[in-house]
Amino acid sequence: MVDYKEIASYIIILAVVLIVAQHLNVVVSGSMEPVFYRGDIVAVEKADLLGIQEFDPKDVQIGDIVVYDAKWFNQPVIHRIIDAKEINGSTMYEIKGDNNNRSDPYYVSPNQIQAKVMKWGDTPIVIPKIGYLSLWLRGL
Repeated sequence: MVDYKEIASYIIILAVVLIVAQHLNVVVSGSMEPVFYRGDIVAVEKADLLGIQEFDPKDVQIGDIVVYDAKWFNQPVIHRIIDAKEINGSTMYEIKGDNNNRSDPYYVSPNQIQAKVMKWGDTPIVIPKIGYLSLWLRGL
């Protein structure tokens, strides 16, 4: 006999796991040390999660740590906004890894920003080291 309550509970658990997984990013480099390290996982809110806007990329502030689609790298980059400028009538952001000597090579537009690192007070939400398995599986 089919237990529909049990099937429903499995579907709910699966949905929750998938939603939570969409809000976690694995750190692939040491560019943001000592805030977080390679292999750490950071909690993020999405600019677009299946049509739901959890934050507006146009409202990011200097000091926010964002995940963006970098024109100079083949994967999303997690770095901090250090300045904002109006260029040709559009707001553009200067972004830099805390552990890097210089800013990222190109300004970033709001439509490149995919996610923003969530904070508890002023501290980014970080789960240390458990992302190493993901890095190993992806060959990074």
